[in-house]
Amino acid sequence: MQSLDLKDLKIAIVGAGYGGAAAAKALSLLGADVTVYEQAGRIREVGAGIGLRPATMNRFRQWGIHDAIAQVSSPSAYFEILTPTGAPILKESWPADGEQTRTHLIHRGDFIEALLGALPEGMVRLGHRLEGVEDKGDGAVLTFADGTTAEADLVIGADGIKSVVRQQLFSDQAPVFSGEHAYRAVISVADAHGMVTDDNLRMYIGRGTKVYLLPLRHRDQVSFDITALHPDGTWTPQVTKEDMLRTVEGFDERLVDITRGLDMGTVNIRAVYDIDPIDTWHSDSVVLIGDAAHSMLHHQGQGANSAIEDAGALADALSRAGHLKEGLAEYQAIRKPVTDKLQAVSRQGWTEDEIDEVFPGQTPETTETPDIPASAATKE
Repeated sequence: MQSLDLKDLKIAIVGAGYGGAAAAKALSLLGADVTVYEQAGRIREVGAGIGLRPATMNRFRQWGIHDAIAQVSSPSAYFEILTPTGAPILKESWPADGEQTRTHLIHRGDFIEALLGALPEGMVRLGHRLEGVEDKGDGAVLTFADGTTAEADLVIGADGIKSVVRQQLFSDQAPVFSGEHAYRAVISVADAHGMVTDDNLRMYIGRGTKVYLLPLRHRDQVSFDITALHPDGTWTPQVTKEDMLRTVEGFDERLVDITRGLDMGTVNIRAVYDIDPIDTWHSDSVVLIGDAAHSMLHHQGQGANSAIEDAGALADALSRAGHLKEGLAEYQAIRKPVTDKLQAVSRQGWTEDEIDEVFPGQTPETTETPDIPASAATKE
């Protein structure tokens, strides 16, 4: 399939998150007829800050939206891993593609707003909750909760970790609980007790707890994240301020003070899940991208970046292919080995046992600098 043929391809994308919006942009630039179906009645991205890698930023440059992303993000030079009380463990430069393309830190809401703002008006249709998908071989049919249907030559499932598309066509395995909770909030730099003075990510690690400070200084804020061991796998668990304070006992008092000062009404609380790798991402007329294909834990900070790379790789593969299924197979062959590895590495988070391996028989505050993989510090 040459790129000219894409102008005759009708594509339905399920989900208007990072991967869905990026795929819509990339494929529409190639001339495809794209419609995005999103279950939410309005787009409201909760959460906190993420890091966008150079490969992701280069995709945005290719699609003509780099400047829009750069305007609502901050370039970052390095990240640090520290002990709970702030002693240095590791400091490493972020990946960069020369001076032109740097790693950028961005708020999730600004990110999705910029992505969706780059799409033509009317391409995204809100209030469409998917109930069923059927691959007919030469096309696919979507059925929505309101009884309406949509037909397309290609359906792209970008509907996240609880993907209906994945569960109906590719794998009915349930998401896997990591044994952790994530507590996330965005606070003002003024409320960070002097801990944010530059644009560099810092992660403080203790036994069973990681605390991230990700600056968003372009909006005078900081993303504050506690990831802590917890046995409760409820998707949105009930957690009190006292529960959160217990996770940061022994940490720098300023981190404790930040936690104590949080408005619980603004804290996003969730149990942390991923999925096991699945064997196949596509059928004749349906394909998965992003979390629907390979949801992973956030320890590598690769979820959003992987979704963007999926979108770019899918568009590239379809533009080169002789026919649709050939392009889908090439896309899977390129991306699945990469994301399988990232899923596995992301599961190597800092549990108490793994802390003991790094700091045998001692607390992090009293040990010398261990050999910690740099990938442990990256943050989504």
